[in-house]
Amino acid sequence: MHINFKTIITTLSLTFSISVQAQLNIFTCEPEYAALAKELTQGQAKIFSATTAQQDPHYVQARPSLISKMRRADLVICAGAELEAGWLPMLQMKSHNRDVQSTDKGLFFASDHVENFDIPVTVDRSMGDVHALGNPHVHLDPHRVLILAQALTKKLIQIDGDHREQYQQNLDNFSQKWHVALNKWQTQAAPLKGIKVIAYHSTFRYLFEFLNIEQVGDLEPKPGMPPTSKHLLSLLKTIKNQQVPLVVYSAYQDDKGVKWLTEKADITNLQLPYTIGGNEQVTDLFSLFNQHIQLLTDALALKS
Repeated sequence: MHINFKTIITTLSLTFSISVQAQLNIFTCEPEYAALAKELTQGQAKIFSATTAQQDPHYVQARPSLISKMRRADLVICAGAELEAGWLPMLQMKSHNRDVQSTDKGLFFASDHVENFDIPVTVDRSMGDVHALGNPHVHLDPHRVLILAQALTKKLIQIDGDHREQYQQNLDNFSQKWHVALNKWQTQAAPLKGIKVIAYHSTFRYLFEFLNIEQVGDLEPKPGMPPTSKHLLSLLKTIKNQQVPLVVYSAYQDDKGVKWLTEKADITNLQLPYTIGGNEQVTDLFSLFNQHIQLLTDALALKS
């Protein structure tokens, strides 16, 4: 029997090519959305994050490498609410990828699918870098993460309907695990209820709301403005008057004002991971919230 190896090789090559082509290319603006996409695709997509936990997602350079990644994207996932307004439109324009220009197609803004905190009544330049559409850091509330997972699954099915059942099963599996984790976090966070903190920006607004922590001061006099000496002195009074035990900040925020304030007030400063990769322990969305609660409770235990 004659075996046509050339035909076999050609067939295998075509099969491999089709398999590769079928895999979605997903461009995410931040690591948290790369992590969520990974949970919902389970190997069915190539996923790229434009930023890391060490970068401020407000300020990113539209590098040629990012343009190239977006050019090949089937789906772009970002926080939205103007968080990426300084760089995402430039990437979209230069990539010439029509599929990711509109949320009707391959563009997904997380903040479009949940209720956003801190939507201002009016906005003007005197207010600093205020987000007109509200606080964009919605991934820091576990309840909202579940809503986002459901909305993102619908978007994945819209783009890649051939894998509808797989995406739905992935969502079901993620939701079951998330509900178990959510119950655990709520129990573990009970000692944090009512704690007062000073923090940078409104970065952890959603997390604090979930944990029943009250932010009584902001290191920024106005959004986007670094702390001044006068402002730090006013925060020092707030700490003493309201018995604030913690000053919280993230890896990409300047810690000079944080250290000055905590040294003068003799309290603890705590760097919380903002997203995936914020420290060595944070490798996915589950470990992100595990770390938040553990670090906060450990920091308070040191002060007691």
